[in-house]
Formats: sequence, C-alpha cells, structure tokens
Amino acid sequence: MKKRWLLFIPIMLLLTPCSTKKNTSELPTIILQQQSCDKKNPVLQTNAAVTLQNPILFVTQFPVIEDFATIVGTFGNHEATLSDVGRGGDLYIRYTNGTLRNLTREAGFGTPSGFQGKDSIAVRDPAVHWNGTKAIFSMVIGAPTKQYESPELLAAPHWQLYEVTGFLKGETINITKLPNQPPAPFNNIQPTYASNGDIIFVSDRPRNGALHLYPQHDEYESLATPTGLWRITPNGENLILLEHAPSGSFTPIVDSFGRIVFTRWDHLQQDQQAKRQATFNAFNFTGEEASSTPTQSIAEQFPEPWGTGQNEGTHSFNHFFPWQLNQDGTGEETLNHIGRHELIAFFFRSVTDDNDVKEFDNPSRENPNLILNLFQIREDPKMSGRYIGVDAPEFETYSSGQLIAFDAPPSKNASKIKLEYLTPRSTFGYDQSAADHSGHYRNPLPLSDGTLIASHTDYKGDDGNICTADRPSTPYDFRLKTILKKTGASFFTADKMLTDGIIKNVDWYDPDIHVYYNGPFWELSPVEVVAREKPPVTGFALDDPEKNAFQLEGVDTADFLNDLREKNLAVIVVRNATSRDDADRQQPFNLKAPNGTSTDGTSTVGTSTVGTTGKVYDISHMQFFQADQIRSWRGNSTTAPPKPGRRVIAQALHDPDAVRGNQPLYTNKTPGPAGSVPIFSDGSAAIYVPTRRAMVWQSVDPAGKPIVRERYWITFQPGEIRVCNGCHGVNEVNQAGLPASTNTALAFREMLKQWKDSRL
Repeated sequence: MKKRWLLFIPIMLLLTPCSTKKNTSELPTIILQQQSCDKKNPVLQTNAAVTLQNPILFVTQFPVIEDFATIVGTFGNHEATLSDVGRGGDLYIRYTNGTLRNLTREAGFGTPSGFQGKDSIAVRDPAVHWNGTKAIFSMVIGAPTKQYESPELLAAPHWQLYEVTGFLKGETINITKLPNQPPAPFNNIQPTYASNGDIIFVSDRPRNGALHLYPQHDEYESLATPTGLWRITPNGENLILLEHAPSGSFTPIVDSFGRIVFTRWDHLQQDQQAKRQATFNAFNFTGEEASSTPTQSIAEQFPEPWGTGQNEGTHSFNHFFPWQLNQDGTGEETLNHIGRHELIAFFFRSVTDDNDVKEFDNPSRENPNLILNLFQIREDPKMSGRYIGVDAPEFETYSSGQLIAFDAPPSKNASKIKLEYLTPRSTFGYDQSAADHSGHYRNPLPLSDGTLIASHTDYKGDDGNICTADRPSTPYDFRLKTILKKTGASFFTADKMLTDGIIKNVDWYDPDIHVYYNGPFWELSPVEVVAREKPPVTGFALDDPEKNAFQLEGVDTADFLNDLREKNLAVIVVRNATSRDDADRQQPFNLKAPNGTSTDGTSTVGTSTVGTTGKVYDISHMQFFQADQIRSWRGNSTTAPPKPGRRVIAQALHDPDAVRGNQPLYTNKTPGPAGSVPIFSDGSAAIYVPTRRAMVWQSVDPAGKPIVRERYWITFQPGEIRVCNGCHGVNEVNQAGLPASTNTALAFREMLKQWKDSRL
C-alpha cells in the first residue's frame, strides 16, 4: 500500500514544508501514512466489510496534534477549546454489515464540512443503556466565528450530556439534552448508566458548585481537572457527588457485579508549584468561602514534602489505577484493594533511619507482569470479572499503548490478581526500534460474540505536529479495527478495519490561527449496541463486627444512620491501626497502641503488631485531614490577580459538626493534634467526618509525629460507616502473619455510647 500511495502523491506534496519536532528521517514514512500536510484527495487503506453480531456506536474526532491536556490526554481531557478538541466530529452507528449512519448530522447537529462556526460540534464518550435502545454521550456546540475571538472561561462552549434514541435500523433519530445537568461553564463527560437508569458521569463542577472555586486544579501540573464522579436522574433531579477526586477520575463503567469501575489519578503530594515561587507565586486563601482572602502562607500539613526531609525518604506519588465504588457512592477503594505493591516495580521508603523499613523493589509476588497506569477499562461481556484496559505513558501517545487483561471479580484477593499482556510490552511506549512493536491501542471493546475491537494506529512514535500550525497533521491515525491473536502468535495484533475511513474537510479559528484540515478523522470510543442484563444495585452495608457494636451498646442502627445523614456526616472505623498488610514494608510496621482500660474497669496493655525484632513505634492518635480548595497562584508577578479556581490542600479536620461529634471521644484520653481522635488499647479508632469531600489520615505518636500515612484521598457519603481492618488494610495476612482484624472496635463502641447518652 505504501508504494501504491507513493505513485499517487505528487512531487510538490512530498516537498511541502513542515515545521516538525520529529527526526526528518521519519518524514517520508509519515507522509506515506498520512498523505500530505493539507491532506487533499487522501487515499485510505480499506478492508472488506467485517460482519459483527451487533451494531457499534462510535465517535469521530479531529486528529489533535498533541495529547497534553487535550481530549485524548491522560488528564485535563475534559475541556472543549479548539486546541483541546477541534470541531467537526460526529456520533456514528456502524451496523452489522458495515453500513454507517451519521446520527448527529441526521438529527440536525453540526456542520457537514467547511467552516466550523457557531453551529459546529464535537462529540465524545457514548454509552448504551441496558435495554439497548438508547445511549448517552457528550457534545459541545459552537466555536469562534471570527479571528481572535477568544471567549472568557465562563462564556466558552462546554461539554454537556445528550441522549440519543431511534438509532436502530428503520427508526427516526432523536437527540435531546439531559435536563438540569450541571450547566455551562461546567463540563460533563464520560457518562454511563446506573442499574436503575440514572446517569453516572464525570464533571468539573466544583464540589459545592461555587463558581469562585472553578476550576479545581490538579495536584501535579495545577491544570484544571474534573472534580470526580457525579450521579443524576434521567429527568435531571437529585444531583449527587459520588466521589471527590482532587486530581480527577475518568471513564466510569458499571460492571456485571454492580460496581462502578473507573480510573482515578492519584497524586497525593505537596504542591510542586509552591517550590518555584519566582514562577508561580503560590499562596493559601484563608478558607474556601467567597469572602476568604489571600495570605502570605504556602504551608501544607500533609503529606510529607516531595523530596527528602530529615529522616524522611523521597515521597512521590503519580498513578492512574483502577478504582471501584458502590452505586450510592459508598465503599470507595482501589479495585479489589489492588495497589502499588501488586502493580508496579519500585517506590521509595518513607523513612531512612530504620533499616527494617525498605524500598519496594519488585519482590516475589503472584503478578509477574507490571504496569504503570490503567486506562479505559472495559469488562468482557462473556466473562464476568474479566477486564481489558490500556497501559499508556502519561504523555505523548494520546493515552494509547499496550492492551492488558486481568481477572478481578469481587471475590478475588488483590494479591492473586495477575495481569496478562495482550500486546507486546513495547506497545506501551514509543520506542520505534522495538521489533515487536505493533502500534498503539486505545478504547478496547470486548464484544458479546467474543470479538475484540479497539482504536489502533500503526504509528509507534510520540505525538506532535508534523506540518504547520494552520495545517496541522499528526502521524497518529486511529481507526477502529478487530484485534486478534493469530495462530501461533504470542500476542494480539490489529487486523481488519471496521470502516473505509471517514474524511472531512473543515476549517476554524483557534482563535487567532485559521486552521485547515482535509482528511480522515479519528475513530474512537466504540460501544456495542445490545441489550444487557441489569447488574445488581450496590450500596452501603454493615459488617458483622460493627453490627455487634450496635447490639452491645443498645443503639438503634437506623436512628444512628439517619442522624448522620441529617448532619451530612459519615463515620470511619479503624479496627486495628497497628495492623498493616504484610507487603507494605515501606512505612513503619512494628506498631503499638496505647495502654487503656477494659469495659470492666481493669487496665489493659495496648495491642501491638510486630513483624520484626526491630524498632517499635508507639501510635496514640489518628489524625484526619479534609481536602480544602485554598491554594492559588499569581503567576510570575506578585501583584497579579489570583488565577481562576483553586487547588486542594490537606487541612486538619475542622468541619464543625464533625469536630463537635468527636469531642466526647477524648473522655479520659490525652488530647492529640488538631483533627485527631485517640487510638484505643485494641488499636481501634472511630471518627465523624464530613461527606462528599475527600479525606485522608495518618497515625501519630504521643508527640504528634506522623508514623503511617494514608496514600489515597477517600470520599464518604452521608450515613456511611466505613471500616478499615488495618492501616494499610490487609489483603491476606498482616506484618505478623495474622489475618485481617475482625474485632468489634472499642473506639466505635465508645462513639455509640456517647451518641446514645447525648440523646437521653
């Protein structure tokens, strides 16, 4: 095909000048793949029509020239400027015989070709309802109508949710906007359906809707980020924040077990921009309120600095991992409690003055195949609990990379989960010299007939514009293809294309450059149009040890939970803070709780859990922090106004209702640092916390020094009682070789007793 293309490409097009960051030796190959800089009269590689069992919904997208914070990036991918997404894409259905139908154009949305102005659109993220007769997707409408027209943040076009019906053969198409969703200037993307038909989606609406907090900035580059997962009814009622993500959550699905499975970006570390004050001039506001004022402080209380401090190891945290959530927003945790110890190769220890605390360096474990990230997770409809996703670099491949698979039904212990490389490890990155590199993959979709499809490009290198700013071109050419393992092969590879290519001739202002493009659009985000069995509804449920606490203290469970809901509070119960998973030797793990008094008034020796004969750390309190949006920047001028929006900074728990409820827990206990509650002699702790706001915590010694820090933000729902069996939680056995704690926590019993006494 390449030689045949060469015959049809005029010499003048081969000599078209391009500004490029690529090695010029690659340029002829790129031209052969991508035709020419202006893509006039493009020639597309095609295959005979592939017959599928069911139709496929997918979207087309202008090929953006870089992935950093664009629609196909790993983060910051939720915005809708022309640089982020371009215009001219559509929602398509591909019927079983290969016939295509442009649904958005048929419904009267978008501009077929030419100038993309006020009526132009881009589309993304379709998801099919359980009944197979409707779908929901995101669409942005509008673009600048003249050069240099650059609307302010709040006035620019934004992504909104739309439902589509009538896409089956012979039906009349209908597209309607979801009522009462978070309106512009908020972006609503990546929707999916809950078991009851509610819509779960990603939004950048601030946690409390306050415009002065918009946009929320992530914890890494301080770019605008989605704020988490939201839920709304089909008629636009009961908008609920299911989980608050300080650096963003992405691509939720509801699996066959009723779990919301999604990718979350975790970067819980101190603000790196504050380390470069000459460039950023960071500062803290006095609070989250609109009336709050700037201060001179850049103080941070949690976690440790992301460098090396006194007796502290290097702390850095940067992962896109799989997460799960009940459909009511309770039970947030990594999928099956899987994490760094099961998935990646190396990370540092937290302290350097204890030789028993060691760096994690790929020890023996069940999973032999390591990954760095996990994006675009889909469940195999033929095998419940089997998931396929993409491990891709953080930058430069449009979040495309290696296809992987793994089995993680709810019953499977995280330590037993093994990852399978479906494509070679070389497809993760952009080393073009790798002999087995078969291109880059994204948006994998296992179908109900056993077929696997994905968006694929043969190109192996990194992103970038190989032409000019006004006639952009990228060597990435994502097309929908079947993915299969040929007889005798070790890995899956791309096979047949599902379309003959969708070509569009468009132009627009971005906003000062008049951009022209004539060529194939990317084919992304396929979903199967088929009726599926509704999964069970998942939600909060009490475990036996906590049920026992209610019985022992004579407290009516429903009354207590209703009181929590009325006050927008949740409860965290740590059964035994001295118990830690045996794999986690990167923070102190020989731990001892304080001495105490038993229920009969006799003295008790504090519980300890020890994994070696080395140093034992006394822990006396659990200290909790809430995610407050109080960090801002002025840029390179100390007198410039603050940038719009704010970043989350961990602040010691100060929610008034939570603090008021926690005060009685200090009866006959030594006060601890701000935001803390005492650890009881059995190692337990219990605390009231605010809801729908991310929280994090650490154990501290009697002097208030941090000992073991939680590494993830966690969100709670009103009325939720969230239980941790240890800190960190135990998968199989703890550091002493013992199973997870099942004790009825003394701290929780004390909380219930105090609550009951206050009601009498």
